[in-house]
Amino acid sequence: MENTALLIIDVQNDYFKGGNMTLPGAEEAGKKAQQVLEYFRKNNLPVVHIKHIATNEGATFFLPETKGAEINALVAPKSGEKVIVKHFPNSFRDTDLLEYLHSKGIKNLVITGMMTDVCVESTTRAAFDFGFSNVIIGDATATRERDLNGKVVKAEEVQRSFLAGISALGGLYAKIVNTNDFLK
Repeated sequence: MENTALLIIDVQNDYFKGGNMTLPGAEEAGKKAQQVLEYFRKNNLPVVHIKHIATNEGATFFLPETKGAEINALVAPKSGEKVIVKHFPNSFRDTDLLEYLHSKGIKNLVITGMMTDVCVESTTRAAFDFGFSNVIIGDATATRERDLNGKVVKAEEVQRSFLAGISALGGLYAKIVNTNDFLK
């Protein structure tokens, strides 16, 4: 785990029950992310919380200064843990994430968060392009159903497809593991 940091991407209240963009499986994924976070804290390893604040016109969730935009209590940051606010899916875009990781000598990322097919995927691909070795904790991520040409693609299918795609070619962009295997 040398030179390794945990990224928790957008585990925010709007994705949980009662939020403005509830995701199926958010609670379960949040609890898995919490287990991974506890491991990193116990072992004094770096943790980076990513928080999305919507600034685009017409946004309906993660609105500035709302309860929905707050990081969920399951993974709430503690004093000394880095919090990065972003406005785009890619957590590196227009943030100090890359500079921060380099300043800490980080070469490996363990990634959890929401939504798998948007912010988790775009951040992971960018991290690979910046030279990081990535592991995604698959059961500590969640997404929602999507519409493609008038047909619904179920959340489970979107989740499985994006994790399969990002781990293609022998885990080129990321290796996918589940929480229990990671914690062994």
